[in-house]
Amino acid sequence: ATLGAVFGLTTCLSAQIREKPEDPLNYFIGGCVTGVVLGARARSYMTGTIACLGFGAAAALMKIGRQEGWRLTGPPRL
Repeated sequence: ATLGAVFGLTTCLSAQIREKPEDPLNYFIGGCVTGVVLGARARSYMTGTIACLGFGAAAALMKIGRQEGWRLTGPPRL
């Protein structure tokens, strides 16, 4: 739950500071800070670095995908 709160807070703060609320970079920053917090909890620089890049890239790609209308699956089968 803590990591989710860190992600949400950082993403919102980044959007307010940068004055670009729908920019995928805000989500990358939020994911990266979340990874750093995870690395600090694990007391490992390597874990923090890899988690920063991984979470940041995943969050930015999710935002870009929503903006572009990407779909992983088709409509539900009935």
